Amino acid sequence: MRIDVLSLFPEMFAGVFGSSILKKTQEKGLVEYHVTDFREYTENKHRRVDDYPYGGGAGMVLTPQPLFDAVEDLTHKSEAKPRVVLLCPQGERFTQKKAEELSEEQHLIFVCGHYEGYDERIRENLVTDEISIGDFVLTGGELGAMVIIDSVTRLLPGALGNEESSVRDSYSSGLLEHPHYTRPADFRGMKVPDVLLSGNHKHIEEWRTKESLRRTWKRRPDLLESADLTEQEKKWLEEVKKEK
Repeated sequence: MRIDVLSLFPEMFAGVFGSSILKKTQEKGLVEYHVTDFREYTENKHRRVDDYPYGGGAGMVLTPQPLFDAVEDLTHKSEAKPRVVLLCPQGERFTQKKAEELSEEQHLIFVCGHYEGYDERIRENLVTDEISIGDFVLTGGELGAMVIIDSVTRLLPGALGNEESSVRDSYSSGLLEHPHYTRPADFRGMKVPDVLLSGNHKHIEEWRTKESLRRTWKRRPDLLESADLTEQEKKWLEEVKKEK
């Protein structure tokens, strides 16, 4: 996978791309990261990439020319047609399902804006996806891009030490993940559930599924509306709902 980021502050990405899983995936040859200051593409003699909005109003708006030229240049260099992701509070809410969808692509381009907004022609004619990481506003798209890239990159085959890790993540199954425990079995009188010490893998998997259902029901019951549950899981869920 190739990931390009168009940003006015490319230095923000050095620490993120040079650390942890994102660094390891690049070292393994699973992904390439490229960050470009799209100010380099402006034809404005003062290197401006923004202008006053037509009709008046507060703030400045990113002009189309630098971003169109930047994306077109990166597209010409690509072996595959890229998905162009615009970070924007007005975009669709980012989810694990969207991360899984993007992880199947060969080339992603992230557009990180600033100021009051984007010229509407960028939305209508340049990007393929508009994504928001939540119902709040940031000073720019960089932090949102980092979140999405981290979420997508860890799904690439070989990115994690244990291939089952991403499969069992919260939201990947449509439910929140079950509780985890490690040694010691008894810490200050707080004990690990006996079933996890039993060695009976069938019972352990049943316990994990029930706990996943219980946690989802308590914390994010809205997820259960679209969860694809088996008949047995539906039965366990009804038992959970009846608990005090």
